Amino acid sequence: MRRYGKNPDEDDIRVRPNPKGNRPRTNIRPKHEDAGEGLVLTVDRGRLTCLIDGRTVTAMKARELGRKSAVVGDRVAVVGDLTGAKDTLARIVRVEPRTSTLRRTADDDDPFERVVVANADQLAIVTALADPEPRPRLIDRCLVAAYDAGLAPLLVLTKSDLASADTLLESYGTLGVPYLVTNRDELADGSAAERVRAALTGRMTAFVGHSGVGKTTLVNSLVPEHRRAIGHVNAVTGRGRHTTTSALALPLPDDSGWVIDTPGVRSFGLHHVDPSRVIHAFPDLEPGTAGCPRACSHDEPDCALDAWVADGHADPARLYSLRRLLATRERREGD
Repeated sequence: MRRYGKNPDEDDIRVRPNPKGNRPRTNIRPKHEDAGEGLVLTVDRGRLTCLIDGRTVTAMKARELGRKSAVVGDRVAVVGDLTGAKDTLARIVRVEPRTSTLRRTADDDDPFERVVVANADQLAIVTALADPEPRPRLIDRCLVAAYDAGLAPLLVLTKSDLASADTLLESYGTLGVPYLVTNRDELADGSAAERVRAALTGRMTAFVGHSGVGKTTLVNSLVPEHRRAIGHVNAVTGRGRHTTTSALALPLPDDSGWVIDTPGVRSFGLHHVDPSRVIHAFPDLEPGTAGCPRACSHDEPDCALDAWVADGHADPARLYSLRRLLATRERREGD
C-alpha cells in the first residue's frame, strides 16, 4: 500500500535535507577563541591529561581534529569543563604548531612513524655502563633522530659503579656531545640528581633509553613527588622489564624545566630520516665528505671518508657506525 498515494507533493511529507537525514557538512570550523591553553602531560587510551592554569584536566580529542593527534608535550586549546573535577571531561579542539617533533619507527622497514614527544628541545640518551651492557648502535640512532628533529643531545651514563665510562666516552669524545656519568651512590644521596638537574634547567628534556638502564630511577630522583614504578634487569636475558608504559611530562622543582619520561625502547627505527641527512649526526666525519664524489653514499670505494679516517681525523668505529646505519637504510630502500 502506498502511504502517500500518487502525489508526493503534499505538505505532510518529510523532505530530508540529504540522504543521511543529517545536517550537511561544512568546512567552516569554530575558532574557539575562548579555549583554555593547555600542555599535554600524558596520553592513556584516548584520554589526555592536560595542565591548564595549574590544574590537571582530563580531555579527549574533538572530532573536528580528524586524524590529527596530540602527544605528550603538545600545546593544545581545550574547551568544556576545565575545573579538573572528578568525572569531568573536556575537549581538545586545536593542536598548536610544534617547535620540534621527535619521531621513531619500530624498525627501518616500518613506514609508520610514531611521534615520541613534541616541543622538546633536548634529548637525554640514557644508557647503563653495565647490567645491561651499553648499546652504542642504539645511542647512534638516537643521536641521528635528535639531530634530525633539531634537539640538543645529552648523553647520560648510569651505573658507573659497575663499569668504567672511559671506553664508551672515547667513541663519542670528538662529537662534542655533553655527557653526565652517575652511579648508584650518587642517586641515593641526591648528588646525581643535582648535577643532572643543572643540565635540564630552562629546557624540556625527553629521556630515552632501553629498559633497565635506570632512566625512570633517575627521573624519580629528579622529581621525587611524582615517583613512577621501576623494574629490574632479567638475569637470564640481560634485558630490562618494561615498567613505564606511557610517556609522562613532569615539571622540575621550582618550575625550572620539564622532563619527559618515555617507555623503554628495544629499537629506534629511522625510516623517517632521509639517508642523506644521517651524516649530520656524525660531525666528526662530516668534514671528510668534502672530497667525496657527487651523490656519494659514503659506503663505496671512492668515498673520501676512508682516507679521512686513515689520516687520524676520526675514530674508525665512528665510520663503521655510520656505514652500519646507511647499510640498513639501503636494504630497506631496495626491498
